[in-house]
Amino acid sequence: MPMPSPLPVRNGVGATRLRIPTAGPWTTVAEFMVATFSHLDAGDLHRRFDRGEIVGSDGRPIDRSTPLGADPFVWYYRDLPAETPVSSQEEILHIDDDLVVIDKPHFLSTTPGGRYLKETALVRLRTRLDNPDLVPMHRLDRATAGVLMFSARRATRGAYQSLFEQRRVTKVYEAVSALPPGWDADAPSLAGHSVPVTYRNHIASRSGVLRVVIDDALAPNSETVIEVRGSGISASGRAVLHTLLRPHTGRRHQLRVHLAALGIGILGDTWYPDLLAEAPDDHSLPMQLLARELQFADPLSGLPRTFITRRTLLEAPVA
Repeated sequence: MPMPSPLPVRNGVGATRLRIPTAGPWTTVAEFMVATFSHLDAGDLHRRFDRGEIVGSDGRPIDRSTPLGADPFVWYYRDLPAETPVSSQEEILHIDDDLVVIDKPHFLSTTPGGRYLKETALVRLRTRLDNPDLVPMHRLDRATAGVLMFSARRATRGAYQSLFEQRRVTKVYEAVSALPPGWDADAPSLAGHSVPVTYRNHIASRSGVLRVVIDDALAPNSETVIEVRGSGISASGRAVLHTLLRPHTGRRHQLRVHLAALGIGILGDTWYPDLLAEAPDDHSLPMQLLARELQFADPLSGLPRTFITRRTLLEAPVA
């Protein structure tokens, strides 16, 4: 179970937790935080201690003189950054006492992190619905659009979390890629694999590394079934391949990595197969990956539930 925060959600944003070492070259918690956040003004940090804005696990303020090791964690609110608003609005597909399901647009993060705090699906929804207990049941990359589900109250959260932990949620995605050279619609194959393809490999995340690492020497820990939905010309004139993706595991960046490995990297993906230089969001070509559908048996009622996106991919073949 996640450690509960001693501070309440404020303006839709939860407090941030920081682990404090028990030993080191610092004598106080304040010295450690000044060294850790060397990019911030030390005077501003000290003033936050003086105002009681940094607290321990029991909610009591930590002051400048609190010795290192007095508490294993401190909690504080991040300063809200100046964020560029995400103009696309999330659409609520379903809401009840237990669940909120939305259609997330491209370029909206699921949760706060990095440069994004207010402009995230979680903070927007908490504010919009006045519900500080909202928590995402899974995550979509900022570049991915589609169906995203949130728990609306703590009392039933564990039942829905267990669905994802036990892989009892069926997920379906759509993707659009550039049509691979030599594509034969009558005998479709991808990188020598007949379609549909069940693709497996070993994916690992490394601390401090942006992209995941593929290790073919290890047993596969990821699996995706790739089906072809169609091919043709998109509205912008691109020759494209439209696929349906059914992941059986949920590794970080799994779908992006698997399609890139099959020679059909997703249009608009700036990380796979090649990591491109950071650039402003290209709203003319968002990454063409869409979380299309979620299906599961409701753990409370036992009834089947299906949530389907109302969004489409910009570069899908034109009928």
